[in-house]
Amino acid sequence: RGLTDISLLERFIHLRYVDLSKNKLQDLSPLSSLTQLLWLKVDGNLLTSASMQELPYLQVISFDRNHIKDLEGITHPLLANLSLKENKIQTVLGLSQDQLCSLQVLELRGNDIKTTAGLGVSKLKKLYLAQNTISSLEGLEEFEQLETLHLRDNKLEALGGFSDSMKCLQYLNLRSNGIRSFQEVEKLQVLPVLQALVLTDNPCTEEPDYRLQVLSRLPQLQRLDKDLIEEDEREEAEQIRQARLQKEK
Repeated sequence: RGLTDISLLERFIHLRYVDLSKNKLQDLSPLSSLTQLLWLKVDGNLLTSASMQELPYLQVISFDRNHIKDLEGITHPLLANLSLKENKIQTVLGLSQDQLCSLQVLELRGNDIKTTAGLGVSKLKKLYLAQNTISSLEGLEEFEQLETLHLRDNKLEALGGFSDSMKCLQYLNLRSNGIRSFQEVEKLQVLPVLQALVLTDNPCTEEPDYRLQVLSRLPQLQRLDKDLIEEDEREEAEQIRQARLQKEK
């Protein structure tokens, strides 16, 4: 509606669900009196910061398609789902596990993030980092509860940042990166429960017997590039693995 001023909302102190998307807001300070707020959506405004007064019951916030540059000032103790898609964020620094102890889902697609280093919310279950400019994976060993990780459309050529402490990671999307060799794919062996992997549109997918080569290195996979692993594929991949082990001996 082209709103630039929401001070009228200050008196509605019992509001729980507020959608202010597609306006021209630059200031959310009037919301600080809405101490019962559970859910807030402010997509498509002119915000340059996600910083707000701490709201004790707020569980879901969406700041998609604004002009936000960093993650400073987000301190809501019950916040479980935070979305900052398509902003101008360059660094993941600024979030604190102490202040965001309930955060489980973090959506940062379509920003300009270059590295995963410094993301201080280790209890996440789902992390979406697609369509950034990430070229290195750092600090992932902290994410012991992470189940889903999206890194599609980045600039990854190496996969050295994963850790065996990531004992819950089941789904990993690496589509449209620069992964060329199966030696890099082999580094994913440290992920003990990885079940679904997406590698479509990486250079390594052009190699002969691509699926079998990946499966021979990651035999626990149930799904590769959206397709379920067939039993005959699994047997053929095991033969390739055994042959490779003999050759190495």
